[in-house]
Amino acid sequence: MLLDRVVSLLTPAVENAARRTPGRDPVYVDATLGLGGHAEAMLAAHPRLRLVGLDRDPSALERSARRLRRFADRVHLVHAVYDELPRVLADLDLPHADAILFDLGVSSPQLDEAERGFAYSYDAPLDMRMDPTQGLTAADVVNDYPPDELARILREYGEERYARRIAAAIARERAREPLRSTRRLADLVRAAIPAATRRTGGNPAKRTFQALRIEVNGELAIWERALPAALDALPVGGRVAVLSYHSLEDRITKRVLAAASTDTTPPGLPVPLPDRQPRFRLLTRGAELPTDEETAANPRAASVRLRAAERIRGPVTGPGGPGGDA
Repeated sequence: MLLDRVVSLLTPAVENAARRTPGRDPVYVDATLGLGGHAEAMLAAHPRLRLVGLDRDPSALERSARRLRRFADRVHLVHAVYDELPRVLADLDLPHADAILFDLGVSSPQLDEAERGFAYSYDAPLDMRMDPTQGLTAADVVNDYPPDELARILREYGEERYARRIAAAIARERAREPLRSTRRLADLVRAAIPAATRRTGGNPAKRTFQALRIEVNGELAIWERALPAALDALPVGGRVAVLSYHSLEDRITKRVLAAASTDTTPPGLPVPLPDRQPRFRLLTRGAELPTDEETAANPRAASVRLRAAERIRGPVTGPGGPGGDA
C-alpha cells in the first residue's frame, strides 16, 4: 500500500547516505518484511542498497527470500520482532540504518490462511499468532483471562463499546465448553451485541478479533518500544516511514514523531537550548491516506495511514554544543 509514496519518501535518505560516505553501502531496514513488496521496490531502485529485513513470521521470511532471490547478495533476513531492531543492527555490525519502514498491518497470507485463525470469515482454530513459535494464543486469552481483563482488552484494543457484554458472554460460554474456533467466537460476539448495532458497521466481531490479535502479539507494547528505538538508530539525514492500520497504532506514531519534532526549550528563555531543539522534521502533513485507486484495487488498504520523518539533529556531545551524526 502507498508503495510509490514510501519509496519516494525514503529515497533521499538512501541517496544522502551514498554521498556522505561514498565507500559504504546505504542500509535500509524493512522492519515488518511481510511479502517483501516494499523491499523489492527499494532494492530495484537503488543498486547499492543493503536490505535488513525483519519479520516475526517464519513463513513471511520464506516467501520474501524467494521473491528477493535476485538481490540475495544484498539481503539479510532475520527472524525477529521489530522492537529488536537495535540488537539486529548490532549483530550485523551496522552502526545505524539510513532508512527504516514499518508496515504494521496483518499480511494477506496471515488473513487468507484459515488455519492462522486471524479472520472471522473462516472457521479455524483460535490462534492469531504472527509468530507460530510463541506460546500465547487467542484461545488462551478467551478461555483463561478473567472477565474484567477480557473486557479491558476489548475496550482498549478493539474500542468495543459492548466490551463488558461480550466478555460476560464469553465467560458464560467457556464455563460450558472451552472456546476453540473462530466461527464459534464470532457467532457469540454477534449474539452478545444489540440487534440494531449488528445491522451497521460491518461484521460485529471485527473489533473483538482486532483486540485479541493485539493482545496475543503484544502489538501496542512492542510498537511503543520499537518506534523510539528506530528513531535512535537513524543518522542525521536518515528517514523513517510508518504505515498504520488502526487508530491505536497511528496515535502512538503521531505522539512519538510529534515529540521528536518539537522544540522543548522552556518558554521565556532568550535563545533556544541546543539540546532541546527538534531531532526530527515531519515529512507528511498529518497522516497521508491511500488513493481511491489503491483502495479499489485492495480494499484492505482503506484504513492505512502513512507518516514519515527525517532526522535533522544528532546528539549533543558537549555542554551546549551540537553533535554530528548519531
